[in-house]
Amino acid sequence: MSTHTIRTLRPDDAAPLLAFEQANRAWFERHIDGRPDDFYSLDGIRAHVAQFLDEHRQGRMHPCVIVDEDGALIGRANLKDIDGQTQTAEVGYRIAEQQAGKGLATAALRHLIALAQDEWRLQRLCAYAIDGNAASVRVLERCGFVQGMAVPDIAIVAGNLVDGHAYALELRAAEVDSAQ
Repeated sequence: MSTHTIRTLRPDDAAPLLAFEQANRAWFERHIDGRPDDFYSLDGIRAHVAQFLDEHRQGRMHPCVIVDEDGALIGRANLKDIDGQTQTAEVGYRIAEQQAGKGLATAALRHLIALAQDEWRLQRLCAYAIDGNAASVRVLERCGFVQGMAVPDIAIVAGNLVDGHAYALELRAAEVDSAQ
């Protein structure tokens, strides 16, 4: 059985993160907006990691990576747009194509929920999924997120504007549900 670890992003994750993003670029771009070409360079990734770690220090984000038992980076998961006043944040995750369907997205989302509750003391999480991304919707719903309003033109996928939906999880309800 494969094991994995979910941990906070570190500066030395730049090279493995670049390899992960390059290997899965086409896979990701089937489901979400593509990144600019200059992102896919060591300098681009280093700047990306530095920005995320700066936002983490400022309390606006909690970036995580998922590594397998050999230390290979196989996924990412982030709490982003953390707002201490409204006690909310958005969740997002990316799993390597070769790891899809193995429960990593669900594990990553559960990790983010625990971080949101235990470390950040948030009350509500939100997420967005494009229509037609059934796997992502299943993960969100499995973790207790509820579909909300439709969001037209949420992303550009393969050159086409696509619609999606917002999802939300009330964390106080999640704490009560998990205690039962």
